[in-house]
Amino acid sequence: MYKNMTISDFYQASLEGKLTIIDVREAYEFDYGHVPGAVNLPLSEFEGYDKRLSKNTPYHIICQAGVRSVQACQFLDPQGYDVTNILEGTGAWPGELV
Repeated sequence: MYKNMTISDFYQASLEGKLTIIDVREAYEFDYGHVPGAVNLPLSEFEGYDKRLSKNTPYHIICQAGVRSVQACQFLDPQGYDVTNILEGTGAWPGELV
């Protein structure tokens, strides 16, 4: 079962260390502003991306409000990936988006 993390806990964790963050929004949304350090892998193109991910890496999955990130976690978790859904998404990010 995948984990959930509040945006405030995620923000704190991002300040304390390097996280592997996957933003599953569309490229134009990502380009408009994203969490620092995030990589864009749009959910609409997700099939096949799982082959490029490592099952030894914990991933933090984020979107705008937490809906698409849940879908990504539901896709990756049964395949053995260590995924954490970020609740509330970039719309609630307390820091500056880049």
